[in-house]
Amino acid sequence: MKQILIIDDDIEACETIESLVSRLSYGCDMTHTIAQGRECLARNSYDVAFLDVGLPDGSGLDLLPEVMEVDNAPEVIILTGKGDADGAELAIKGGVWDYLLKPSSVREITLTLDRALKYRAEKEAKSTREDLHHSAVIGKSQGIQASLRLTNKAAGSDTNVLITGETGTGKELFARTIHENSDRAMQQFVVVDCASLPVSLVESTLFGHVKGAFTGAQKDAIGLVKAADGGTLFLDEIGEMSLSLQKMFLRVLQEHRFRPVGGTHEDKSNFRLIAATNRDLEAMVDEGRFRSDLFFRIKTMQIRLPALRHRLEDIESLLEARMEYLCGQYGLEPKILGEDFVATLSSYSWPGNVRELFNILERAMVNAGDETTLFSVHLSRELRIQVAKSQIEKMTGREILADDEGAPITNGVRKIGQKIFEDIFDSELPHLKEFKATVEKIYLSELIRQCKGEVSDILNKSGLSRSHFYALLKKYGLNM
Repeated sequence: MKQILIIDDDIEACETIESLVSRLSYGCDMTHTIAQGRECLARNSYDVAFLDVGLPDGSGLDLLPEVMEVDNAPEVIILTGKGDADGAELAIKGGVWDYLLKPSSVREITLTLDRALKYRAEKEAKSTREDLHHSAVIGKSQGIQASLRLTNKAAGSDTNVLITGETGTGKELFARTIHENSDRAMQQFVVVDCASLPVSLVESTLFGHVKGAFTGAQKDAIGLVKAADGGTLFLDEIGEMSLSLQKMFLRVLQEHRFRPVGGTHEDKSNFRLIAATNRDLEAMVDEGRFRSDLFFRIKTMQIRLPALRHRLEDIESLLEARMEYLCGQYGLEPKILGEDFVATLSSYSWPGNVRELFNILERAMVNAGDETTLFSVHLSRELRIQVAKSQIEKMTGREILADDEGAPITNGVRKIGQKIFEDIFDSELPHLKEFKATVEKIYLSELIRQCKGEVSDILNKSGLSRSHFYALLKKYGLNM
């Protein structure tokens, strides 16, 4: 029996939907708050969930991510009495089946419910298809799982795909995952780096040339487009393409035909196109820097990859997977991730995303040498200072002064966060105990670094007794 969940504080609307569901001989649970809905989702499995936006204990849109993360998540139909365009956009991006305005007619609700159940039945019928092989993609966060669901759909089709995301988020990795799970997996995956195509040889690089076409062309050569025949052509950083090359490539994409440089006959290539960019192509179209016709051709299906700062819960699993790879690559002994190591990295802003995370991990492993556990002290001084400044800024709402090298301004021993004490009574203060603990931990970390872990130097410089120093290490989870 199909199971339906209704989460709506409008009693009349709830009863209308419940009556409709009962006439269709489906099971139904009805709740009126987010908390009650959360309890139902924890206890039972549902095929469809009607979710109101305005609930007594919050917005239904806030519950949406939790609904989408449950095992065998239900299809979600958003109900609201407000014509909220932004809310509709958020709901659709969150993966809902439909977005209905109240009051909706019984016929409209029935049609939407029937379509949602039909879609779910077809989806379950296809579940016997082999699962997506994506062992190289690490993460359980909602954002990365949403990207993987779209990747699975892309792998099952031959349509053009546009992958967008910041630098270092793994666009090429997802492109390869699509290729390796598609019907073209046994053919070539050809990468074209649009940012580094040589201007003078761009046509020859893409389309090949015949012997004698230009100085140095001593024999016929195929281009990258032909090399991708039967396989996948991956245009990395397509936003870097010049307008002239965009025009040239548009015809190739439409016809899958091209003429090698110096050739008299056209050749053809049956490639599947995947493009990627870290740029806002829609803005570039508006500014006249990217052709709208090419843009609409390449974005038949779009996959947006989340930035690492939006999936911090994946950091530890990313570290463990990369560390296992590095240990195998370089014959290193496995290491353990210290709690302060992961905590520090989780407080960083990650402008370089996963690529930067992997580089920082490798550097930390080199710094650790034969030590078996990675601690925050193994991270670069610059990163730890940036994290410390960020934490203090969050506590105080104030920007921290820094020198030309990015270090907090000093006066003898470094006073991390000196500006906190300027006009201190003009800002809202944190709890004194919390403030003291943060500054004390930062001081100890920097003290250990400066003294290179030599206990005698640490005690002389800080004035601490040996027992007090070790008690503080234990208190803050620091290690030598």
